Amino acid sequence: MDFHLREAVKSDMKGVWALINELAVFEKEPQAVEVSIADLERDGFGSNPLFHCFVAEKSAGEIVGIALFYPRYSTWKGPVIHLEDLIVTASQRGKGIGNALLSKVVSYAKEKGLKRVSWEVLDWNTPAIDFYEAKGANVMRDWNVVQLDEKGITDFNNI
Repeated sequence: MDFHLREAVKSDMKGVWALINELAVFEKEPQAVEVSIADLERDGFGSNPLFHCFVAEKSAGEIVGIALFYPRYSTWKGPVIHLEDLIVTASQRGKGIGNALLSKVVSYAKEKGLKRVSWEVLDWNTPAIDFYEAKGANVMRDWNVVQLDEKGITDFNNI
């Protein structure tokens, strides 16, 4: 293994941000990333962090993968986490990094006594779907993701 996993630190956010942008390009939405490195540094660290992050780091210090997640509360299950993104840089895919990162998140959930880890995957990303299903995940094709963007939030009560 030419990488190791660890908890992210504030100084990793430049590398995390680069992977977020790489994912946006892969998902055909490069213009969609609004979060900045400063936002990640502010929101992920301090007295009340909004997310938790594990990084996969090459021996030279390069961040080649991330798993970024945050706590949620399920009215059916209780405390759970949402895996916002599991990203491995394109040149490092197929080397076990994604598997190691997902295992780290699942171990974290087990250690904390959480009841579920949930995430979304694009319906056209069959390699990811196959990977998740092979790990025992239930890809729920009968559920739709629902979101209000910033404009929708602003206009909500005016419609």
